[in-house]
Amino acid sequence: MFFKRRNKEKPAEAADASEAEKKGDVPSAESAGAPSQGQGIPADALRRGVDASALGFKTTADLEPDDGPFGQDRALADLDFGLKMRGRDFNIFVLGPPGAGKRTAILAYLSNAQRGTATPADWAYVQSFEDPHRLRALKFPAGRAPFLAERVAAAVRELRATLPAAFAAEDYRARHRAIEEDYRNAHDDALDALHAKAAEQNIAVLRTPLGFGMAPMHDGQVVKPEVFNQLPQVMRRDVESRVVTLQSELEAILTSAPAVDKERRRQLAALDVETARHPIEAALDDVSQDFADVPEATAFLADLERDLVANAQALLSSATQDACLGRYVVHVVVTHAKDAGAPVVYASDFTPESLIGCIAPADDTLTPATATHRILAGVLHMANGGMLVLDARGLIATPETRNALKRALKTGEIRLGPASQDTDPIPLDVKVILLGTHHDAERLEAADADFGRLFKVRACFEQAMPRSAVNDNRLARLIASIVKTHALKPFDAGGVARLIEDASRIAGHRDKVTLNIGRISDLAREADFWSKHAGRDVTTAEDVARAMSERTQRADRVRERTGAPSAAAPIPDNAAGKKSGHTIALSTIEASGVRSGQAHRVAARAHIGRGRVTDIVCTQAPDAIHGEIVRSYLAGTFARDIPLALAATLAVDPPLRGAAENGIALSKLLALLSALADQPLRQDMAVTGAVDPWGDVQPVDGINDQIEAFFDACQAHALSGTPGVLVPDANRAHLMLREDIVEAVRNGRFAVHAVKTVDEALTLITGCEAGVRGADGKFAAESVNGRIEAKLRAFADAQRTFERGADKSPGAREGRA
Repeated sequence: MFFKRRNKEKPAEAADASEAEKKGDVPSAESAGAPSQGQGIPADALRRGVDASALGFKTTADLEPDDGPFGQDRALADLDFGLKMRGRDFNIFVLGPPGAGKRTAILAYLSNAQRGTATPADWAYVQSFEDPHRLRALKFPAGRAPFLAERVAAAVRELRATLPAAFAAEDYRARHRAIEEDYRNAHDDALDALHAKAAEQNIAVLRTPLGFGMAPMHDGQVVKPEVFNQLPQVMRRDVESRVVTLQSELEAILTSAPAVDKERRRQLAALDVETARHPIEAALDDVSQDFADVPEATAFLADLERDLVANAQALLSSATQDACLGRYVVHVVVTHAKDAGAPVVYASDFTPESLIGCIAPADDTLTPATATHRILAGVLHMANGGMLVLDARGLIATPETRNALKRALKTGEIRLGPASQDTDPIPLDVKVILLGTHHDAERLEAADADFGRLFKVRACFEQAMPRSAVNDNRLARLIASIVKTHALKPFDAGGVARLIEDASRIAGHRDKVTLNIGRISDLAREADFWSKHAGRDVTTAEDVARAMSERTQRADRVRERTGAPSAAAPIPDNAAGKKSGHTIALSTIEASGVRSGQAHRVAARAHIGRGRVTDIVCTQAPDAIHGEIVRSYLAGTFARDIPLALAATLAVDPPLRGAAENGIALSKLLALLSALADQPLRQDMAVTGAVDPWGDVQPVDGINDQIEAFFDACQAHALSGTPGVLVPDANRAHLMLREDIVEAVRNGRFAVHAVKTVDEALTLITGCEAGVRGADGKFAAESVNGRIEAKLRAFADAQRTFERGADKSPGAREGRA
């Protein structure tokens, strides 16, 4: 934590004033009554209103709706730079708080930016006919891919009827029979001739289970082996010689049979090709002509025709037809209307598959009946050639999705998710815009440093814009747009004025209005509900006030159910009096999306510390940072030349639970200073503010909620007098209090005091001057600061005395030795 050091040395004017006070030339704080700060901030400075009559309309029905974006010129300029900057690493991260209207504004801007831009190509996947496990990616002019898919599907349906008809035609059957008979007759004739030749030579050709055989004959009968062996040797050799010759001729006939059958099958296959080609060409001819200007489509159709012809017989079989026809489905991945321009796609909830696409089982309701699978496109496919807007939190939650996006951006390719088939990548040309908060960006870069290198452009949405007449009018037209979008009743000028005031309150600054469109829209819709409940035709300021009040009450009921204490609880019964070491601190808590104030009782006790260590403990909510700040302030202000021999205990009741603890830092310090000085503090004055080591009071968030919570607590306790709140002077510009509080301040029933330093706060809450160092460098002895310094010096002296006594103890010396 870093602080800008303020010079705490006493200025010359202060020194002169102190001397004058000692001499009696200037009245003291006690004699002059309350110090100058005691009058508090004027009522008119506690809320900046809007003059409804100056808005220039009666109701929002008189206005031209305008949904913005407003006040985001710098962010939109950065967005425009990112869109025009080429390169896969110049993607854009749009940063801003939730509800700032980032999505609506960015999508509207991108929709305008894409007008007149080139429409990207269509993409489709088809089966590779060379590799059954691969899908080919085909590129088409915009709008043409679905047309090709329909035409191819129609051609396939046509072939299911025309192809079987062609093969069932009498011409095909006759030619098929002729080829079969030609080759069968030729084979039979050769065998018959061999039989006749063998018979002339008294040789029989026998067909046995083991094949052909030959044997000598006599008088038409086969000669038995024992008879043949009794013939003269010359006769036997002559017969054997004739058998050998005939066997050679038989072998030649049988050997030529496979070649002859192959030729037969070749001619039959040629007949099938010729028969199939005519209906296939007829089915695809018109498609080929329609896509003659698309080279990739022409090449695919040529391959398709060849594969259909080659697989014609498979298409004729009912057992294999569907599986075969599934090869010819054209899976359209993404298509665009011809003049649509570059696509703008938004996705808030996505997975790796929904980002890069995947292959899924066929769905009869979504894919052709012949398809065995379907291609599910991812948002990268849909946005390819244009702009993709993603919710950054979806990437933070799922590392797999984050890695898929990173891989696609780095490679410039989209590859379908894990599948059994290999797929061609599709070239990626997209500008990715992430939407998130600054915290989302930090978490994303912490999870993966590559994202900082891939998203080099940051467009930061402003949370608020300055209040002005022009901006008030723009906000009024935004409210008119909300009325139109949600079909609400018109708001009158007073209702719009109240919404603008509440927009300032949401912004946390009287001179600004929030750009959190979501919160303005929600408040307008709730006010519309209460307007209907009251039976009004238009929504008024009263309805807006009712909506705000009901919100607070709902949040209070949630707090009650969760056991959270009420804001009124810490106010003591003797709030009109004073008490040393006790203050009322204010903080903020949030429940059900509604922020509210919370009061706490802070009690401090101080005593001599052990050794030179300052022990400061907050018993309910330990906070090392606050302890360091308190130690630094005490040492720098009161213990410059002495050891800070102090131990202090700070108790906070009720304990802090999810509260903004920086709001109670000043209260803790004031309670401790009161305990040291034994100076009572006002118990009807609450304190909020942070503090730095030099005593400068720092601003806090939720200042209006804190003041209003304490005011309500005072009302609940019916406190008399003028209770009030000490707030950081730096929070003046953030004050947008309720009208009833402003009126109470105007009537002197409540006060809001702004302080810049701890001394100013101490003066106000004690009713005594805190005191400044005089020319001698010392505080006045009776001043609050003088008594604090005296107490700390007494602690230091007592500590030194204790240590000297310890040093004289032999045991102590031996222990240190």
